[in-house]
Amino acid sequence: MTELSLTILPETPKDAQAIERLHERTFGPGRFVLSAYRLREHVDHLLDVSFTARIGTLLVGSVRQLPICIGDTPALMLGPLTVEPPFRSRGVGRALLERAINDARAKGHRLIVLVGDEPYYARVASSRSRKGG
Repeated sequence: MTELSLTILPETPKDAQAIERLHERTFGPGRFVLSAYRLREHVDHLLDVSFTARIGTLLVGSVRQLPICIGDTPALMLGPLTVEPPFRSRGVGRALLERAINDARAKGHRLIVLVGDEPYYARVASSRSRKGG
């Protein structure tokens, strides 16, 4: 990101509409049938561990995390993570992911579940679980 002046800030309620438009552009209308989206239904994400990426006043990316339980174990589910197409492959997604994980850990969250593109997330995730074993 040598030429981008990127600012990562905690998401605020005022960001919701712009983030929804970003999701529409990047994931399309079919996103609502995806398993990860279905898991997020009726659960609000946590603003203190969800972030926006901006260049000036332009929103170029977003990451959200929401509370879940795996059995009796509290955890976070990370996602969606999205970046405007013209700003992809420039470190925006990685900066959002690192900020989200680091802030969650600093706030005492011990388990974060990532559902998505394994090669992308594997660059910063500490461990993984494979379906079926």
